[in-house]
Amino acid sequence: MLGIVAAVLFFVSFLINAADISTNDTFSSVNIMLLGLTALALHVAGIGSGWARRR
Repeated sequence: MLGIVAAVLFFVSFLINAADISTNDTFSSVNIMLLGLTALALHVAGIGSGWARRR
């Protein structure tokens, strides 16, 4: 699930950068890309990958 969130954040970051949209400092393309990298790192670490019941 976090992998999908990361992909969406990367796509939004790409659109902001490609369209040269002027945003404030909080929603700049670099900050959104860093949020995507954080979500991707959490996904790779196994957090948010699904609910598994251990027996």
